[in-house]
Amino acid sequence: MTLYAALFNLILRRLAPERAHRLATATLRAACRVPGCAALLRRLLAARDPALRVRALGLSFPSPLGVAAGLDKDAGCFEQLGLLGFGFVEIGTVTAHPQPGNPPPRVFRVPRDRALLNRMGFPNPGASAVAARLRARSGRVVVGANVGKSMAVPIEHAAGDYRACVRALAPVCDYLVVNVSSPNTPGLRQMQTVELLRPLLREVRQELRELGIGVPLLVKVGPDLADRQLLAVADLALELALDGIVAVNTSEDRALLSDPASVAHVEGGGVSGPPLRPRAVEVLRLLRAHVGQRLVLVSVGGISTPEDAWERIRAGATLVQAYTGFVYGGPAWPAHVNRALAHRVRATGAGSIQELVGGGHATA
Repeated sequence: MTLYAALFNLILRRLAPERAHRLATATLRAACRVPGCAALLRRLLAARDPALRVRALGLSFPSPLGVAAGLDKDAGCFEQLGLLGFGFVEIGTVTAHPQPGNPPPRVFRVPRDRALLNRMGFPNPGASAVAARLRARSGRVVVGANVGKSMAVPIEHAAGDYRACVRALAPVCDYLVVNVSSPNTPGLRQMQTVELLRPLLREVRQELRELGIGVPLLVKVGPDLADRQLLAVADLALELALDGIVAVNTSEDRALLSDPASVAHVEGGGVSGPPLRPRAVEVLRLLRAHVGQRLVLVSVGGISTPEDAWERIRAGATLVQAYTGFVYGGPAWPAHVNRALAHRVRATGAGSIQELVGGGHATA
């Protein structure tokens, strides 16, 4: 058992998940304020192996392994997460207006599946506050901004709400993701229909044109869409010349869990972690076969091991993201995944992991 596993079993799992998360991030930030600590973490854990470098979205990533949206909701620890070995951090989901999110408790562990069930509802301090934090960043870490609809804004006014969020964040982030797939904001997922998504994305594009900013633009889709709906979104992304798709968000399907009854008392929410893996891989393969190399695909959902990350790369993901795997794996987890991926790259004889994107199955 690793030191973190022992700490998790003895202490962290006894705390409410949100409290444990706040404690962990506060500890990480405090540690990095100690003279020499940040430099030591960078030397020991940060991604530096040339075999892992990826060029995508006009950006250079030191590793294809990133942090999924939801972990650093308010842009409070992205610099520190980069020190642990993540190649990029997607902050948010951020909304134009500050909002507290849904009432707690709103995050639930499912230890038997190493999964989480969350119904957070986009708690964040609002786009202006997040933008102020991003303006102060060092530039060492690639930072994407995941943007969503404010709860107080009705669907018919969503476009203006997203535009306000993009207006604040586009000048200070490296890429943008339009999130229309969270199950925790009422009515949001209906915006994945092409009829509603097309005008929304056109409005976001128009906002970027008016700002004169060519920041890469992606859309995040959910796993519960039918395949034909996913392909319709992919066709729309091609039509509107988006840069990529992030797939997938959390799932409302409790049947993915080995014991759904264990969370029967929880109303709403989305499942993340290993139970999501089969559908996430299926969606990735479907999208890659459909769009070829015309879009960057970022795969997220159920990445808990180096083998999971490798499988996604070989199935066509240029970049991968993790959240739940990191929660259960601990601070040394990203560096462990990076080392294993670099070893696999060298075993194939390839010069970099980017050469292997879409090259076959995880065992190749």
